[in-house]
Amino acid sequence: MQRRQLLRLAGAGMLSWNVPFALAGQTQRPKVIWVLLRGGMDSLHCVLPLADDDLMRQREGIVAGVADKALPLEQGFALHPAMDNMYKLYGQGELIPIVATGSGAETRSHFRAQDFIECGLPELNHDSGWLNRAVVAHQGEGLAIAHSIPVSLRGDLLAKTWFPDSLPPAEDDLYARLQGLYQDDTLLHDRLMDGLETRDKLGDMKSSKASQRFTSLADSCARLMVQADGPDCAMLEMGGWDTHNNAQFRLNRQFSELDAGIARMKRLLGTQWNNTVVMVASEFGRTVAENGTKGSDHGTGGAMFLAGGAVQGGRVMGDWPGLAKSNQFEGRDLRPTTDVRAWMAATLHQHWQLSESQLQNVFPGISPVDARLIKRV
Repeated sequence: MQRRQLLRLAGAGMLSWNVPFALAGQTQRPKVIWVLLRGGMDSLHCVLPLADDDLMRQREGIVAGVADKALPLEQGFALHPAMDNMYKLYGQGELIPIVATGSGAETRSHFRAQDFIECGLPELNHDSGWLNRAVVAHQGEGLAIAHSIPVSLRGDLLAKTWFPDSLPPAEDDLYARLQGLYQDDTLLHDRLMDGLETRDKLGDMKSSKASQRFTSLADSCARLMVQADGPDCAMLEMGGWDTHNNAQFRLNRQFSELDAGIARMKRLLGTQWNNTVVMVASEFGRTVAENGTKGSDHGTGGAMFLAGGAVQGGRVMGDWPGLAKSNQFEGRDLRPTTDVRAWMAATLHQHWQLSESQLQNVFPGISPVDARLIKRV
């Protein structure tokens, strides 16, 4: 086995930083965390439009048993009862649910729609992601909590990556031997030391399936972002949202996991939470009507969230089109009335102070929504 391969195995799950960061102290640079819910999150079961009578008419089998426990928002909407931490954020003015959003992708294919929302361009380019273009304009650094660089963070800036490995933990003696082996190779030695520093920052996380759940990944993301020279933005992803069947049970579990992860971010970010925005979105929504297996199929319109201490929250935003058959997109889906990129662009403008020309490079042809989303503009 070549020594570069050995390092890859020994350091799996460690973070490969381009520049080492300090061990202590929190920064107060404005932070952005992008959470992609892969699989098509059922927005109608997340931000329930209880004031719309067609909700119960078209998906009683999914909604029954949940509607009476849902957490009331404004304008006749309610949050799923499993999302009690996010509901507290809403009450504290730190959460904005945005309804009837779309990505602009004219497809119900998971992979193509995910690539489109990550790329953010009119035409797909798998080598250029919106978050990479944004952090370059911000002159910051990015972090992907993933096995490899996702489309969102591909581009001119070499983003950092970290993900917990599934290998047995290595003994300290192995790392000591590797340090000696790499003493004459600056690149390998520096990458090994960076990885060991990251292990120390995360408390030498033990490898397990639990360490790869969204809640644990959110925990690790926050710990890394509060370091003195930690990244300005990070991307996390959470799968399991393709609920074609048994949606009520499966979504309760999914919402609980997402809710717990956001709560951990707030707790571990500490005072940095006050200068952080968490954007949460999925590649598309689900059909309005339930299917024959108590689930829903690939749709179009969905919902997104803006969370964080920097968010001017406590409001439900977006233009609700209604769920009547005549109002549905192609007679089956929630009709999107705004583009997720317009909300992201407005957030980047207000939070990172990106100029109009910079925003056009991030999201060409997209105009930011005209709404105040960030407290300190």
